[in-house]
Amino acid sequence: MGIRVLPAALLSICCAFPVWAQTQPPSYGLQLEGFNYAWPARHFTFTSQGQSLEMAYLDIRPEKANGQVAVLMHGKNFCSDTWEGTIRLLSEQGYRVIAPDQIGFCKSSKPAAYQFSFQQLAENTHQLLNHLGITRFRLMGHSTGGMLATRFALMYPDSVSQLILVDPVGLEDLKRKGVPYRTIDQWYQKELKTTAASIRKYEQHTYYAGEWQPEWDKWVNMLAGMYNGPGKQRIAWNSAQLYDMIYTQPVMYEWGDLHMPVLLMVGKKDNTAPGKDGAPPSVQATLGNYAVLGKEAASKMPHATLVEFDNLGHAPQIQDPAVFNAALLKGMAAVSGK
Repeated sequence: MGIRVLPAALLSICCAFPVWAQTQPPSYGLQLEGFNYAWPARHFTFTSQGQSLEMAYLDIRPEKANGQVAVLMHGKNFCSDTWEGTIRLLSEQGYRVIAPDQIGFCKSSKPAAYQFSFQQLAENTHQLLNHLGITRFRLMGHSTGGMLATRFALMYPDSVSQLILVDPVGLEDLKRKGVPYRTIDQWYQKELKTTAASIRKYEQHTYYAGEWQPEWDKWVNMLAGMYNGPGKQRIAWNSAQLYDMIYTQPVMYEWGDLHMPVLLMVGKKDNTAPGKDGAPPSVQATLGNYAVLGKEAASKMPHATLVEFDNLGHAPQIQDPAVFNAALLKGMAAVSGK
């Protein structure tokens, strides 16, 4: 669904009434049918936990290859296609880019029964990369994908020439900080209430430091369309399971075991902390302080370089691509990917 562009003369009339309030989100299928990625999604079929599953992925080959591969892992409320700008940048630099949709997300299978763990998702991705004949690469993860990329790097360290973490969730242990446990059933009931308006409100506050640009509505509609589609219940159920995974499977205690070069990129205005809305106000005030958490995490990683963006939030690669891209290329150039 395209963004409606109003004539300049009308903007002053309707400025008090956002365009998004006048439109309805689209309806997409269980595997995001109806939403087109910037490139055709491919599919890898494999067996996991006794069932046949389908992992969607993007495989972008550059016009002039530099012989290196970059693997990108998306966040909880993102898909492989939300890496579009980064994929184009890396492709222009000669990288072959692999960006999967993890099981339970986007264009991949949404199993009715599945034991979600970062280890399992890492193993699924490892199988995909083996299928593609890819054995060594730069690994970049954003948000929850940062937790997954960390777990992958811990499980398969010889495969990762450089680990790049973009505002990763998991810089703090939410349980120890005082975020109360929600059962999967409680998360499910909460997720069933998801709307385009609730997604936009959360993303504006958390991901973009209070800012909003019309082009970001594309990603809101991508998510809202699944919650507005025929597979809404399965989408909500898998989402609930994934929130439980984030809460119960911290990776921060293993920073010291990451012996490859790590580029940690953090928006200092990020305040992401899944589940913090259920915590007392006094606890909420202590959570998601990425300006502090980034420094703490980097200090515990043996070979970390910390890049901080003073005015950006949880998704710097979307909020300010020019600033993010320059820092990313500089950080990648400092490490040989061979």
